[in-house]
Amino acid sequence: MVRSLWTAATGMIAQQTNIDTIANNLSNVNTQGYKTQVNEFKTLLYQTLQSRTTSANGEEKPIGAQVGLGVRNSAITTIFKQGNPMASESETDFMIEGKGFFAVRGADGGTYYTRNGNFQFAIANNGYMLANSDGLPVLSSAGQPIILNNNYIPTNITVDKDGRICYPDANNVPQPIGIAIGVYQFNNPAGLDRLENTLYAVSDASGQPINEATNNAVEKSKVHQKYLEGSNVQVVDEMVNMIVAQRAYELNSKAITTSDEMLQQANNLKR
Repeated sequence: MVRSLWTAATGMIAQQTNIDTIANNLSNVNTQGYKTQVNEFKTLLYQTLQSRTTSANGEEKPIGAQVGLGVRNSAITTIFKQGNPMASESETDFMIEGKGFFAVRGADGGTYYTRNGNFQFAIANNGYMLANSDGLPVLSSAGQPIILNNNYIPTNITVDKDGRICYPDANNVPQPIGIAIGVYQFNNPAGLDRLENTLYAVSDASGQPINEATNNAVEKSKVHQKYLEGSNVQVVDEMVNMIVAQRAYELNSKAITTSDEMLQQANNLKR
């Protein structure tokens, strides 16, 4: 019975983490580029009460007796499913259709990746620098901040589906200027380290970034101007998952209450 107390307690702890993850998904339902996270569980050690080769009278048994000792969270996996496109009036809002990520230069000098294409042109170095909403420089396909000189008018800049920045010529026809917004892929995007502000950092599990501009072995993503990628959180699914997690939490709580009552009955036998 003491075993059941601890086993049920592990279930309550695991379901609490599950609820925390679901709540985080729901809180980010309107966050551009946010990806749903899902809890994964694994069993704890099993205690062997009787092996399958012994019995009380020494006869062989085909199966043994093992009791599980509970559950724990093994991982919280990010589901990189395409979010819904949302039209925007801003010329510097971009959406990636495909497996790619935008790259930004962090304040610490490191490179981070995001699906949130809510960018703006900021004044910098006698020109205009493409940056995200936090002012971090957006990187080009060459891995450098995208900085345009004062000869360009930001409102006249367009971006094609390959991420190439274009500017109208004398005939008002957009022409590439030799700079493209960098788009990068990963062999295992679920292995990326999650950071704040919908940013991701490279890890050993994710592998090194693959530059779509220089690697022809990957399927190219498309960049859409004046669109943003919405969150891929499905509210109905999250509400159903929350109900299931709540019921599981209640059942584990009931198991603790039942074990406590059984211990109380055992203590009362001597009275």
